Parts: sequence; structure tokens; C-alpha cells
Amino acid sequence: METRPYISWDLISTFMTQAFEKLGVPKEEALACADVLMESDRRGIESHGCNRFKAIYVDRILAGIQKPITEFEVLRETATTAVVDGHDGMGMIVGKKSMQMAIDKAKKYGMGMVAARNSTHYGIAGYYASMATDQGMIGITGTNARPSIAPTFGVENMLGTNPLTVGFPTDEEFPFILDCATSITQRGKIEYFARTGKNTPEGMVIGQDGSALTDSKQILTDLTKGSAALAPLGGIGEELAGYKGYGYATVVEVLSAALQAGSFLKMLTGVDEQGQKCPYHLGHFFLAIDPEAFLGLDTFRKTTGDILRALRASKLAPGEERIYTAGEKEYLCWLDRKDKGVPIGDEVQKEFIEVRNKLGLSIRFPFEA
Repeated sequence: METRPYISWDLISTFMTQAFEKLGVPKEEALACADVLMESDRRGIESHGCNRFKAIYVDRILAGIQKPITEFEVLRETATTAVVDGHDGMGMIVGKKSMQMAIDKAKKYGMGMVAARNSTHYGIAGYYASMATDQGMIGITGTNARPSIAPTFGVENMLGTNPLTVGFPTDEEFPFILDCATSITQRGKIEYFARTGKNTPEGMVIGQDGSALTDSKQILTDLTKGSAALAPLGGIGEELAGYKGYGYATVVEVLSAALQAGSFLKMLTGVDEQGQKCPYHLGHFFLAIDPEAFLGLDTFRKTTGDILRALRASKLAPGEERIYTAGEKEYLCWLDRKDKGVPIGDEVQKEFIEVRNKLGLSIRFPFEA
């Protein structure tokens, strides 16, 4: 049962939007950035929502390693492709503009793909896949990130958590959205464990000696120092097929960096040779495919829905109540939260108050009563 206090969607939007504006983000873009973060909480993906507002966005802007004004530059463009440069601006704005560009190309030519360079953290990748499904498109996106994952048989954090995210429009009330890291868990989930005083489950993180680490706060320190690494999807070594997660993480790294000649692997630490904070220069890719260019959107939606319904109707394991398909739990979470708002824990409450006071905002939160 949820014990954290809720903040209304309107209040959380007002707070984050005003904070972004105070930091120099133009109003419309501030609204868009807040919406990406709220979408994460709407779906119950708390590792990428309000929990990251201060540390990933506010602190980085204040540190001067992320620009509040996003200069979105098209470096090269064809009928179906483009390479853009975000100049270390807001990753959510780079993401929204890039995916819409890919969608617009797909509407005209059947497919569109955009590679983005010099960007920053763009929130949940599923937001951009959903942009495509909302417009009747297949949406695919991925991003590289600061090193976290060790290669199979290695212990050094080399690859980011690198999500490979896919969205399909369906004939149901919600689309199919597969949005997950290529590691067993992502850094944001460990940040959430640390905030809530929970240990990280054994087997998700390995130390330099190959042993499993569980102290969440220490893991975050060790990940930053490079003395710990996340295990790829599947787990450590080959026995549980960890090489598959390692391979998919590499695919995302290549597509995020090589198409736009951008930074990769250890170049994405956010620290320069003198040990000082510096911009991350992340890369993303966005692909939109129009089902109308094949046998039509209605046919695609119906067949996709039939596949998902067949999966959910298949035989249950003993003791289980139901089978889900990707995007369903997130939809159910939204139904539960749409009238309640965002649940905010103690640590994030403190961060909100700190940001409000630092920026001089005249907002009072209900948990302060």
C-alpha cells in the first residue's frame, strides 16, 4: 500500500516548469521537459521521473555542464535521414524534435531516422517511442550513457545502460512499449534503492574482484569511480546468457555514436582529464516506420493486438494470476495515478524544497503542512 504523500500533476508540472524557467529554459521547452519527467511517473517508472529532477537536470545546469537553451542544429539531411546536434542542451528537447522529424519523414516516405549528437539525458526512452505510436507509427529509439555495464567476462564499466526501446500502435487502449535497459538494472533504479534505504539485489552489480555488491549508496560511489559495474541482461558470464545483454548494449552504443561520429564508452564519463565535471555529449537515434507503407495501419494494429491478446490468454504458471504484455502495467499505473498525482518520498521532498528555496520559487507543497 502506498504510504508516500501525493502531489497533484498540476502542482508538480508548475513546480518543475517554473524551476526550469528560472534556470534559463524557455517556457515552452520547460513545459516539455517537465512533461517527459512526469510521463515517467505516470507510468510508474520512478527511476526516471521526479527522482531525477534535481540530480540529473537542475544540478547539471547549475554546474554548467548542460545548457538550458537548446540549439538544435541540423548538420546533414536527406529525404529519410538526418544528423542533428543538440550542443549540450536539454536532452528532452533534442529527443522530441528528433523523433518528430523522423515521424514526419516516415509519413512522407514510409521510414525516417534521425541520429543526434552532443545531447544530454533525455528521460525515459519510451516517451519518444510513444510519440510515434500516438501518430500511428512504429517507433524505435536508443541512447548511449555514462559507462555502467561491464562486458561479459569483464569487471570494468564500459557501456552505458543503453536502452533499445520499441513502440507499436495496437487496436487496444494502450500501445506496446518495450522500454528497458540492456543491463539487469539501471543506475536510476539503484539511485531509487539508495534514496529509499534498500539494498540492491545480489547479482545486479559486480566489483573489481568479480563479487556481487549490494550496498546501494556505495554502489553509486563505486560506479562513479569505476570500481563497480552493472551486469548485462542475462547476468554475469555466459551461463545465463549475459552475452546477449552485452551484445544489445553494444548495438545501441554503435547506433548512438557511429551514425553521428559522436562520443562513446569512456568518453561519456562526464569528467575531463583533470577530474573536473564536463558535458556528457550523449548520442541518441530515432526511427519511425509507417505501417501504411506496408499493408496499412489498421491491419498492423489488429494483428499486433491479436498477438498480444494471445500471449495474455496463454496458460498461466502455477500460482500466477495473469500474464502482461509490454506497456500494460504502465497503462494500469496511469489509470491508478491519473487522479491521485505523483507519490513523493522523503528524499525527493527534501530535494524539492532545496530547489524551490535555491531558485526563490513561491510554491508550497502539501507535504509541508
